[in-house]
Amino acid sequence: MANNEDAGTGKLVNFSYNVFTLCMFLIAWTVLSWLLKSLFFPTPWVVFKAFIELATYGDVEGINLSVHIYKSSLRIFAGFVAACILGIPLGILMGLYPKVYDSTKSIIEPIRFIPPVAWIPLVIVLLVGFSRYAFIIWLGAFFPIFIGTLLSVRSVNPIHIDVPRSFGASRLYIIKKIIIPSTLPEIFTGMRVGMGIGWDCIMASEMIGGENEGLGVMILKYAELIRIEDIIVGMVIIGAIGFLINEVFILAEKYVFKWKEAISIG
Repeated sequence: MANNEDAGTGKLVNFSYNVFTLCMFLIAWTVLSWLLKSLFFPTPWVVFKAFIELATYGDVEGINLSVHIYKSSLRIFAGFVAACILGIPLGILMGLYPKVYDSTKSIIEPIRFIPPVAWIPLVIVLLVGFSRYAFIIWLGAFFPIFIGTLLSVRSVNPIHIDVPRSFGASRLYIIKKIIIPSTLPEIFTGMRVGMGIGWDCIMASEMIGGENEGLGVMILKYAELIRIEDIIVGMVIIGAIGFLINEVFILAEKYVFKWKEAISIG
């Protein structure tokens, strides 16, 4: 009972700190805007009014803000799911069979270090429509998921494998009952990182998509019109959605892995 009360108090304190920090940030932003007195550095209130206008009347082409959010979220989801579908099984496979990775890393590792933006010219030529968005986002999310899974499989304690093997456990049993459960926390972390990078790639993917809907497209529209407050609205929404998704991942991780405790020194 006391532990639950302490946990509840700690959450309330953390929430209070975050609210205080956010208020201080908004105050500093407002003061700096007033000091600079520049159209290129609008106050939070101006940005908020721009948000209300976009949500009510839509952008310069009449496309509502909710449509932009929906389209970007759908593209992120598609690219992220594709990255999980390929990255997790491939990471497990290469973690279980290191020789497969060692014999292919001369291809995998150079590709891993090519930034998604560098693929844009090739994607414009080879892909069309929705596949353009999905590929760039998939590329950003894939490697954190794949590498996180690969390393987590390699870090499984050999004793946990040798003991059931000595009692005659099959390879499939060891994979299903020992390796996969042991690696799930690290795989989950890789998915969180992959989702974050996927959101980072939304601008790049929507620059080349050829459609008029999406947060990245909306930002580019207003960049051409030098509407700074509307650009900031798009940036804040991307950051806010990414934050909410990350919080959902954290809550899910705490629920699924209740036995896992975070380390703290203060």
